[in-house]
Amino acid sequence: MKIFLTGFMTSGKSTIGPILANVLGYDFYDLDREIEQNEKLTVVEIFEKFGEQYFREAESKILNELVKKDNLVISLGGGTIVNQNNYEMMKRSGKIIYLKVSPSTLYKRLKHKTDRPIFKDLVLNNKNETEFIKRITELMEKRKHYYEMADIIIDTELSPLGKTIDKIAKKIFYLTNEKNKS
Repeated sequence: MKIFLTGFMTSGKSTIGPILANVLGYDFYDLDREIEQNEKLTVVEIFEKFGEQYFREAESKILNELVKKDNLVISLGGGTIVNQNNYEMMKRSGKIIYLKVSPSTLYKRLKHKTDRPIFKDLVLNNKNETEFIKRITELMEKRKHYYEMADIIIDTELSPLGKTIDKIAKKIFYLTNEKNKS
């Protein structure tokens, strides 16, 4: 079985993924880290030197290699699922879990990060919250259809009930096991 964690950047995929993999006894892969190892460059450097199209091709190639393995959890890049071939490959080989987060929470997580190529200019130019949230919302709207095609959607917003990373991982574990039984 393979579990693919999708969602917007900083939605918690790379944080929840290793915990979920540990609970399941699976291997964990962070697709962005795999690309960086393969290319010997950071994601930002790949975008700057070669552009987004090159990055997306490298992403698809590595994803194609990973799906040949069994019993793994893969943290996807925020835009991986938008590629129809990637989506179909994942759908055929495992379960896709969408970690849903609000634009305001994403802003709080992204406002100081320079390692996210799509938002780097906003951080470096000290853009305000309104401009940041506008760009986040626009990009989320473009990807919303793809994210919502996931097998399971989990709202990861922290609530008064205290959705911890551990609780989210356990919920995914439970839901994926329930879906396997049916």
